[in-house]
Amino acid sequence: MIGKYFPAFIVCLWAVFALFGSFMGLSPDAIDLSKILHGPDMHSLLGYDDLGRPILDRLIMGAQTSFIVALWVTLISLCIGTFIGAASAYFGGWLDLFVVRIIDVFLAVPGILLAIAFAGIMGPGIENVVIALSIVGWVGFARLARAQVMALKHRDHVQAAVSLGTSSLVIIRRHLLPLISAPLIVEATFSIAGVVIAEAGLSFLGLGVQPPAASWGSMIRDGTAYMLVAPHMVISPGVAMILIVLSVNLLGDRLRDVLDVRGRKR
Repeated sequence: MIGKYFPAFIVCLWAVFALFGSFMGLSPDAIDLSKILHGPDMHSLLGYDDLGRPILDRLIMGAQTSFIVALWVTLISLCIGTFIGAASAYFGGWLDLFVVRIIDVFLAVPGILLAIAFAGIMGPGIENVVIALSIVGWVGFARLARAQVMALKHRDHVQAAVSLGTSSLVIIRRHLLPLISAPLIVEATFSIAGVVIAEAGLSFLGLGVQPPAASWGSMIRDGTAYMLVAPHMVISPGVAMILIVLSVNLLGDRLRDVLDVRGRKR
C-alpha cells in the first residue's frame, strides 16, 4: 500500500515545497562560516554546504526552481507542439512536409545539446532556461499530435463535420483535440521528468539560475569539489532529483494504463 502511493506522495511533496517554500521562513542564503561543510544536526537535517548554508533550505528552494521550469516548459511545449502537429496532419500537403522536415532537423541533434546552445546564446537565467528547453521540447508533442490526427482525420464524425461546412479550426478544436488529449497528457508527464533533468544539467553547467538562487544542478556542481570530505552536498540534491524523476515516470505509467481503454477491455 505504501509503495502504491509513494510516487504520488513524492510529487505532492515536491509541489507543496515549490508552491509554499517561500512562506516557510527558510534561510537558504544565510552564511555561517562556523558550519562550513558540517554534517547534519538539529538545525539542518541535511547538513551545510561550502559556505555554511543549510542544505535542506536550499533543497526546498531548488524544488521551487525545478517545479517552475518543468511546469512552464511542459505547458509551452504542449501548446505549441500540439498546435503544430495537429495542423500539419490535418491540412497535409506542403505544410506537413515542411513541419516533418523541421522535426527531423531537431531530432538529428540531441535535445540537451540544442538546449545548451540556445541557453549559451541567450545567457543564463531561469527565463532563458524555460525558452531554451521549450524550443526543443515541442518536437515530441508535435510528433505525437501529428500521428494521432493522421489516424483520426478520416473518421466518420470528422468527415461529417467537413460535409456540414464546419471550419477546419473548429474541427481540430472540437472533434480532434479531445480524442488525442489522453496520449498528450501522458506525454506531458514524461516531459516533466525530462525537463527536471535538463534544468539540473543546465544549472550544473552554469547556464541555469544564477547564485545565490538555489538549484539542484548548481548544488551538485558546488558539491563535486568536496565529495570526499562532505558527500552530503551531492547526495541530498541527487537523491531528491532521482525521487522526483522516478515518481513522475511511475505516475505517467499508471496514468497511461488508466487512460488506455483498449487495454482495460482486454
